[in-house]
Amino acid sequence: MADLIPTPARFGADPAWARRAARPLRLVAGRDPEPTPEELDRLRAALLRRDEAAHALVRAVREEHSVTMPQVRRALELGIEAVPDPPAALRRFFEVVDTRPAWVDDTLLDRGARAMQKLGWDGFDLLTWGSLLGGYRSAAALEPLVRSGRLLGASTARRTAETSRWFLACIEDAGMRRGSEGWQLTVQVRVMHAFVNYQLEQDPTWDWALRGTPINQYDQASTLAVFSTTPLLQARLLGLRVSRRDSEAVMHLWSYIGWLMGVEEHWLPRTERAGRRIIYQLLAHDPGPDENSRRLARALVDSQAEVPGGRWRGVLAREVGLSSATFLNGRTGMHELGLPARVPWYPALRIPANLLWTHLVGRLPGGEPLVVRRGRRGRDRRVRLQHGRTADVPQAG
Repeated sequence: MADLIPTPARFGADPAWARRAARPLRLVAGRDPEPTPEELDRLRAALLRRDEAAHALVRAVREEHSVTMPQVRRALELGIEAVPDPPAALRRFFEVVDTRPAWVDDTLLDRGARAMQKLGWDGFDLLTWGSLLGGYRSAAALEPLVRSGRLLGASTARRTAETSRWFLACIEDAGMRRGSEGWQLTVQVRVMHAFVNYQLEQDPTWDWALRGTPINQYDQASTLAVFSTTPLLQARLLGLRVSRRDSEAVMHLWSYIGWLMGVEEHWLPRTERAGRRIIYQLLAHDPGPDENSRRLARALVDSQAEVPGGRWRGVLAREVGLSSATFLNGRTGMHELGLPARVPWYPALRIPANLLWTHLVGRLPGGEPLVVRRGRRGRDRRVRLQHGRTADVPQAG
């Protein structure tokens, strides 16, 4: 079967880099994380698989003109029943996203959200310098980002703020209930990805032999992993306690988010161990960084200068970011991205307080709600510092 799959050339293109980058995960990915022959075939095939449900909706908008974007937005906000005489393609798409899998458990979703809320102030560093910047270390999924211009130049800060808003909405109380902001933004991102994929598939300059499908299941699974599995691993490095029950709930939450975004079931990180195994196998076959990696990394770091409060706050935010980025990605990672490494002085300030609150206070009777409230307060302060407002912080209820 493997010989029949036209594997894009990026797969396993830089084995020396991939082995070096994946080595730390190899230690925590279970007894035998190497892919079986069947799993290796699945990895290759995923580079050529798109989100077919969303693709059909985009075709109905772009080619058939049977669905309009106002209809999509109305169905997203109010449900398909609110659309008069809904077109078949629109109805089929919302039948998919509105039919929750039987395994989704609201109790686990709620606990997972509270566990993520505990990350608080540090959650922004994990999102920005762990998930986003860390994801740039491989060139695997970056070409669509660069071509769209969504994370380059003057738009970087705005797009990063949008990512933060989506992330915070997803981990809000009841954030993934149908109709909530987190649910709506997640489906909206899915549709946006499908539009970008459709546009790039029509682009004659897209290199299929090298990259495969522009936005594919392989890269979708990898992105899901860096928002779910990676933050839990790195949270522990920052002194934040993640209990076994919290880990189970967080992975359940992100598995549902991934499913709602169109990630196929076998790529969903249903447990942290499964998530580590998935991300290890993906990273072990990824290409190393390229100029896209360095352009996106520089844009993300430079965007820190745009924080409200004047030039000195921008300088401080940039130094704090570089310190956190060095701690989470290592000096080798910073070098790969063309960024200056810094002494991790800022994480050193955060770790003692995190140990005190999450390992001591959080274990006391009545301590967990205190840790959650601390996390929410820290999150709100960080939003004000980053964006100068609280409007984009989702509110409970």
